[in-house]
Amino acid sequence: MHQVTIYTDGACSGNPGPGGWGCVLSSGERRKELNGGEKLTTNQRMELTAAVEALRALKQPCQVVLYSDSAYLINGFNQKWLVNWQKNGWLNAKKQPVENQDLWKELLRLSSIHQVEWRKVKGHAGNPLNERCDELARAGIPR
Repeated sequence: MHQVTIYTDGACSGNPGPGGWGCVLSSGERRKELNGGEKLTTNQRMELTAAVEALRALKQPCQVVLYSDSAYLINGFNQKWLVNWQKNGWLNAKKQPVENQDLWKELLRLSSIHQVEWRKVKGHAGNPLNERCDELARAGIPR
């Protein structure tokens, strides 16, 4: 399996409001940057979208380490929120429907194709790839 490192980030101007996402994929000497945005969205949707689009960009099953400064994204996997949501019929601890189910379900599908390790990185702390993702996400915000 190819080993791929992915950094992702989302940004929003207002929440909700116009938002953007960005990601950097690297494997060996190869590097790919992607970004995009939506006119009306939330920061959490953009964080999840960045991860979805990064994993979708992989052309074959890969061993992935995905870094994000989004506790929402990382905890969804590492704190087993997704497991509990599925057990509870996609209801959260407050018995409300889980937000962004479409993106969470797509992340689950993509995670079944790839071996993904989810790692939290501190945002705006000088990590060059995290900072680059922030730039890409902000550039993706529709004006």
